[in-house]
Order: sequence, then structure tokens, then C-alpha cells
Amino acid sequence: MNQYPTPKIGIVGLGYVGLPLAVEFGKKYPVIGFDTNRERITQLSAGYDSTLETEKCQIDESIHLSFTHDVGELTSCTVYIITVPTPIDIFKKPDLSYLMKASAAIGKLLKQGDTVIYESTVYPGCTEEDCVPVLERSSDLVYNEDFFCGYSPERINPGDKERTLTKILKITSGSTPETADFVDQLYGSIIEAGTYRAPSIKVAEAAKAIENAQRDINISFVNELALIFDRMGIDTNDVLDAAGTKWNFLKFKPGLVGGHCIGVDPYYLVHKAQSLGYFPQVISSGRLVNDGMGMFIARKILKRLIANGLQIQHCNVLILGFTFKENCPDTRNTRVVDIYHELIDFGLSVDVHDPWASAQAVQAEYAIGLVSEIDDVQYDAVVLAVAHRQFQGLDINRLKKDSRSIVFDVKSIIDRNLVDMRL
Repeated sequence: MNQYPTPKIGIVGLGYVGLPLAVEFGKKYPVIGFDTNRERITQLSAGYDSTLETEKCQIDESIHLSFTHDVGELTSCTVYIITVPTPIDIFKKPDLSYLMKASAAIGKLLKQGDTVIYESTVYPGCTEEDCVPVLERSSDLVYNEDFFCGYSPERINPGDKERTLTKILKITSGSTPETADFVDQLYGSIIEAGTYRAPSIKVAEAAKAIENAQRDINISFVNELALIFDRMGIDTNDVLDAAGTKWNFLKFKPGLVGGHCIGVDPYYLVHKAQSLGYFPQVISSGRLVNDGMGMFIARKILKRLIANGLQIQHCNVLILGFTFKENCPDTRNTRVVDIYHELIDFGLSVDVHDPWASAQAVQAEYAIGLVSEIDDVQYDAVVLAVAHRQFQGLDINRLKKDSRSIVFDVKSIIDRNLVDMRL
């Protein structure tokens, strides 16, 4: 295992996960943060984080941290922590391309005694069955003889300024008992909340996968209730408030389930299970329900507009919010896009306004142009899709065209007397 008295750490990937990690480790150890995005490196070098997760003063306090877009500058590192994205493809299958490229690049730099730690969310077995062979091929070194691996799943909650990296208990693991000790001590030196040492890499991978699958399933249950209660003419939030008076009721809320974790990770677990000949029913059905909520909301809007005597091809709609969660600029895997496309497909004109999202990023990824101002236009329908704090005191009535216009409060944050529909 790594015998170096003071590790020099290379962080591969400087997004929501990698940057906070690099900043914290950089307060104690020599750290080089690497990302292929040159613009990102330029911004970080100037102390600006476009994800808004890290302040300039925090970057400045990380006195041993430097940034680069040249992977060759990581050659002197003895510990490599890989935090690249692990999304799904259009067929809902794991996309390991970023992980494999990062593994191949780091493999070429590996030396005797180095340690590679993965933080990217994967299915159980991925580190040792998929990543390690790439490391071996690229390095011509032997796993657990020449180099070693660890896995410590990320638990970053984008936009959360209270439960930050150091305040969330960290799961750690290693490919040998000695490596597990080393990885645990390394993270333990920066994590105030402490660490939990899993008995194996595969257990640590599985723990991360089920954390998000469990939440996804719970949300899918209340989303399904929303579909049922809609047919009954019952307000789902009223039911949840009543049921929530019992001490052991889990009060999840209905809504859109997107993002880089909850809306993605269950598919990794499903993929692995299917490769072993088991076809999970509960996880898969939960995903099916949650993925259909955008279409359900759009169809409800269409039906109400028609019932109000409007010709939908002549209607204009405003969607408030596009990020996958409130008070956060992250648009990865946002399911607001499902509402947008369904309404567009039926011929409506749709504007999207989000004070948190990058208009440039949304245009590049989704080919949707955000509107920066909403003061001078009135709409036939207003959809509050994301509970940004800027929307909570909004005068929703001034956005309505006339008495036939409707408001759909997806997040149930507006006075219910001012809205026509909510989940």
C-alpha cells in the first residue's frame, strides 16, 4: 500500500464532488485538482466556482491546492481520487465512459505503491471488475501488489450549505486491510463527522447505490398516491399532512425526481441485478412512476386549459424553474424538461425562467433558451416547477393573462388560494 509519509493527492474531476474534496484536502496536503474543462480551471484558478458550492475565500484558504487541465501534472501524486460523472445513456443504461477514460489516464501515471480511490457512484463490483483491469492495462502494474484501490462514495447534497462535505459521515473502504486503514485515516483527517469503514469495496459501492434507490422508491410511492388521489379529487398534501401526525409516518413529498443521483443511481442497481439474472420489480416500477410525472403534470395543464375554453395551440406557458432542485444551479438530469417537451409537442408556446440556472449551459445541453425577465408578459398557464426562494414571494396573479389562466404549483409552496392545481 501507499508508504509515503505525506500523500500528494490528485483529484480527477472538479465538479460538485471533486472541488469541495480538493479544497478540504488542500488545507492539509499537497493537492492538484484536474479537470478537462479549461474554462473551469481558469475560473477556479481565479477563485470562482460556477456550481456555487464553494466560496472564493474557501478556495483561497486551501493553501496547498493548485489546478490544472494537463493530466501529466499529476505524475508526482501518490494518491488519485476519481470523482468523474457516471450518468445513464438514452436507454437508461450506465454510461461508464468518463470513468473508463479517467482510469486509463491515471493508469498511465501509476507508480509502485500508489493508491487510486473512486468516489463516482457505480454499481456493486464496478471498481474491481471494470476499473481495475483498465488501471492494470494502462500501467502494466499488478493490482494489490504494485498499486491499491479504495472506494469512498460521495454524499454531496448540491445547494445544501449546512450538510457540507466535512459534516457528512464518510463511508470508506480499501482493497486490502492495510489500504482500508490508509483510506479511512486519510478521509478521517478532514471529515469532522467521522468515517465508517465498510468491510469491502463492493459493500461500500452497494451502500451508496441503495441510499438513493431507497429515496427514489419512497418518492415514487407518494407520486403514485398523487396519481390516485388526483382521480379521487383529493389534495395529496392534505392527505400527507393528516397521515404525518403519526410519529412513524415518513413524510415524503410528491414531485419531479431528477438530478445526478436519485434519478440515475437506481438504474445502476437494476443493470447489475439484470446482469446476474434477476429483474428487480420494486426499483424498476419506482423509476417508471417517477419518470412519468412530468408528462402527468403537462397533461393536467392541457386538460384544464381546454376545459377553460382555450385553444391550446394559441396558449403560452411560463415554467418557473429548470434546475433539478431548489436554490442550486445544477440542471443535470432535470425532469422539468419533460413538462417543457410535452407542452411543446402539443403546440403551446413555452417560456422557461430560472434565476439560478446558467442560460448558456441550458442552451448547450437541452437546446432551450431561458428568458431572463418575466415582468412584461402574461401567460395562459404558469407552472411553478422548482421551489427557488425567489419564487416564494412572487405575485403569481400578475403573470396570469385573465380569469381563464391557470397556475400549477408542483412544489406546493404558494398560498393554495392562489393556485388552480398542485400535486
